[in-house]
Amino acid sequence: MRKILYITLGILSIILGIIGIFVPGLPTTPFLLLSSWLFYKSSQKLHDRLHRSRWLGKYIRHYESKQGVSITSKVISILCMWIMINISAFCFLETGYIRIVLFVLGAIGTASILWFVPTATSKTSPPSGKEHQ
Repeated sequence: MRKILYITLGILSIILGIIGIFVPGLPTTPFLLLSSWLFYKSSQKLHDRLHRSRWLGKYIRHYESKQGVSITSKVISILCMWIMINISAFCFLETGYIRIVLFVLGAIGTASILWFVPTATSKTSPPSGKEHQ
């Protein structure tokens, strides 16, 4: 029963992580790391598949191996975040105060990515994810 619960929560966490790529304020990495842990506890096959994933696996491996995130990933993350913030602010919001709050939160998010998320050096490469095969 616990295995089924962990797998279900892991899949839900992946879905939330993917949604977080596009929705400002919803984190991506914590949900992917949670999925990795849940799959580790319930299904080695799903855990390995997540780590070998073309789109998500390299970010998890970088983070878990303490190598950081590539500068390209940081730039893409910040760019996507600001695109979504601007769409939200100018297409869906009419209140100026809420727009200001949204822009302040975007600035905090940008600063957090730049200052607190470690940047991978070009000399390091993440584990391939194939060591579990």
